[in-house]
Amino acid sequence: MFEDKDLEQITRRGSDIHAVNTQVKYFVDGFPYLRLEKAARVADGIIRLAEEEAELKMEEYDRLIAGQQLTPLKFVPASGAASRMFKSLFSFLDNGKTDSSVEEFFDKLGDFAFYDSLKQLMATDGIDIDSADRHTIAEYFLTDKGLGYGTLPKGLLEFHRSEPKPRTPLEEHLVEAIQYASSGGTALLHFTVSPEHRDKFEKLVVERLPHYESNFETKFYISFSEQLPATDTISVNPDNTPFREPDGSLLFRPAGHGALLANLGELDADIIFIKNIDNVVPDSLKQTTIKYKKVLAAILLDYQKRIFDYQARLEEGVTTPLLRELDAFYRDELCTIPPEDFESRTESEQADYFRKKLNRPVRVCGMVKNQGEPGGGPFWARNRDGSTSLQVVESAQVDLADEEQKAIWVTATHFNPVDLVIATKDANGNLYNLDDFRDPDTGFISSKSKDGKELKAQELPGLWNGSMSDWNTLFVEVPLITFNPVKTVNDLLREQHQ
Repeated sequence: MFEDKDLEQITRRGSDIHAVNTQVKYFVDGFPYLRLEKAARVADGIIRLAEEEAELKMEEYDRLIAGQQLTPLKFVPASGAASRMFKSLFSFLDNGKTDSSVEEFFDKLGDFAFYDSLKQLMATDGIDIDSADRHTIAEYFLTDKGLGYGTLPKGLLEFHRSEPKPRTPLEEHLVEAIQYASSGGTALLHFTVSPEHRDKFEKLVVERLPHYESNFETKFYISFSEQLPATDTISVNPDNTPFREPDGSLLFRPAGHGALLANLGELDADIIFIKNIDNVVPDSLKQTTIKYKKVLAAILLDYQKRIFDYQARLEEGVTTPLLRELDAFYRDELCTIPPEDFESRTESEQADYFRKKLNRPVRVCGMVKNQGEPGGGPFWARNRDGSTSLQVVESAQVDLADEEQKAIWVTATHFNPVDLVIATKDANGNLYNLDDFRDPDTGFISSKSKDGKELKAQELPGLWNGSMSDWNTLFVEVPLITFNPVKTVNDLLREQHQ
């Protein structure tokens, strides 16, 4: 299938020929569906804390941070342009098409945090925004003639009014990090960005960081990384032969946020908070988010300690009472049911099973009540080793043509708004190789086109579902107010963002 020049191209870009062949095989065979056992619900896979319990957990985390016993870090996937936010406006600019969202945008233009910047830019060219026609305003808003928001990433857009200047999502994440991802007056943040936008992120940090370090008396260490070209996946024609560029070279495409597992695995921290770039709010609404980040972190650290203790006890010696205790711990607390033949295994084999389960990264996933937003849902699902455990599941992973599976899918009461706290070190403080804990069978295939030709593209297992499939996992209910995504520009008009 591949010629010598193809192998040279694959090697040159840092890709692995075995991985590329595996990707082609997935195109041919398809990805197997995940088998759902039931939806995770409150008291059956999802932990719900009473207000008093949440307060205690928050205080517990504060004590650990005050004692500087931890190195926390915040990880924010911030890649890609925000062009999808402005789909209707682009349609208006290019074709003159309007709809209710376009009307709302122009009617409430003065309510957006970026209004003053837009007004100032237009005034520089002698244009009064209040008397300008809508097409001119859209042009100055979306294109490089003005703000250029149509090609910028979300992290660099002015989301919220603040003093002395409106805040971008990047800046809101800095302010959040001070509250729960800092220790000893130091906050660590890592953003994954697109190569074409990296210089703009770095420029904003240079310009704005002195203000935040001075006002909040915090030293920030901010790092950036890009999605590695080696994680891109090959594209194929509808007949599963390699798709070729006009010059005959193979076409590789970015493989979704699952490709960021490599970036995540390089970060050296005791505890990592993961949150999307656009899920931020002004200071007046931050307190609940901050509180529940601390709650999730305290729960993670509690379970991590218990896991490390069990590992140490297993190393001291295998006993029947210990195996029974571990079985109850995994079934009742970590919601992991062993394979059907587990009872017939020898004690030595059962001990090996628990050693493998204990020696894994840990994640605690915040779950909000389902309000119809897209996103992965919390389920009990069958694993490759025959066990059943908690998984964040996307609809593409489920055979919705199977009536039984569809019936389980629609009973989900919660979804994951990308609100995770994770620990990626073992009991000796060494970083896990995160690739060892992903399920390669959980990627998915989509139809795309290039230069007018149809092609099939492939995404790697998602960062917070298939890529973390084999992690020790807990689901915790968090308030809906902690989830405030900005999918379209008009979402910034919602009360939470004003």
